[in-house]
Amino acid sequence: MASAPYTILDAAAAPGRGKADGRKPGAAAPSPAKRLGLSDEDLLSLFRTMVRVRALDERGLMSQRQGRIGFYVPSTGEEGHQAGAAFALRPEDWCYPSYRVPGVAVHRGAPIHRMVANLFGNDHDFTRGRQMPNHYSFAEQRFVSISSPLGTQIPQAVGTARAMQIRGEKRVTAVWFGDGTTSEGDFHVGLNFAGVWKAPCVFICQNNHWAISVPLHQQTASESIAVKAQAYGFPGVRVDGNDVLAVYEVVRDAVERARSGGGPTLVEAVTFRMGPHSSSDDPTRYRPQEQVDEWKRRDPIERFRAFLLGGGHADGARLAAMEEEARAEVAEAFKAEEKVGPPPLESLFEDVFASMTPARKDESGAAFPL
Repeated sequence: MASAPYTILDAAAAPGRGKADGRKPGAAAPSPAKRLGLSDEDLLSLFRTMVRVRALDERGLMSQRQGRIGFYVPSTGEEGHQAGAAFALRPEDWCYPSYRVPGVAVHRGAPIHRMVANLFGNDHDFTRGRQMPNHYSFAEQRFVSISSPLGTQIPQAVGTARAMQIRGEKRVTAVWFGDGTTSEGDFHVGLNFAGVWKAPCVFICQNNHWAISVPLHQQTASESIAVKAQAYGFPGVRVDGNDVLAVYEVVRDAVERARSGGGPTLVEAVTFRMGPHSSSDDPTRYRPQEQVDEWKRRDPIERFRAFLLGGGHADGARLAAMEEEARAEVAEAFKAEEKVGPPPLESLFEDVFASMTPARKDESGAAFPL
């Protein structure tokens, strides 16, 4: 395993990759997109997901600062690994997200206006205002409800993977978590169970260097997060999380391995949280500005833009238009959802049982004239 992240956009591709492509010695390597079998439309789909997430973050954090919503969790600077991983999955696969991967839901077709409805907790919110902002849930996209407690989604994802394995289904689960979550017991329980049963699960750690104010070097003494997989009997891969195509390739390979019965993989996507942990956080109190400036030069959107333009996959006007469309879409969603009222009070008694129990019916009847 490589001791440092790699990027397949560099001249030196990932270790061990691209050796059997039929080239003669000294011949130019094929473009990353061609080698990965991605069309220009595939590449633009990835770019569109990334800029839509960036637009959602910009408007969401601004709306919180204006007092229009109560809370927001941004993922600015992490759009690349979200889009790349999501693109590697099939629609029938299950996603167990953390609260910093909205791009997975966006790429799988979750409606932006429903995500904004969650931020307001209004009557259009699928969770009827019961969840915190940014804690989305989309059954149609197989995007399971997000939990604030760290790591609870990991055993759930592994359990789902094992159940599909028992039933002989060729489906995969993917589960996302941050570097801080690797200190939780759920992380180790989940990896151990998956390793024993070779469960078709892909573990994706968003190593953004900071668990709120705790730096990575205080989180683990391991040389990396990926190396932890060795203790549980399956591969760990460390990848440049700001390189959307590198993440796509690594997660695609992990998904194929899981789907074919080869077992789980732990992917460590090395990235950086450009903004605060949440709208309640002030990262200037614990994070050096030099580190932020360094990672700003690695902005995944700007890197991918340069790749698309340099490779002739798109022109600047088209990319600018996609960004403007994303901002307009998000602005319209905020404008519309802000006008929607809260869920009705009687909804307090709904969505727990398939049909209301007699006891709940009595309680609700006493509270509201139904």
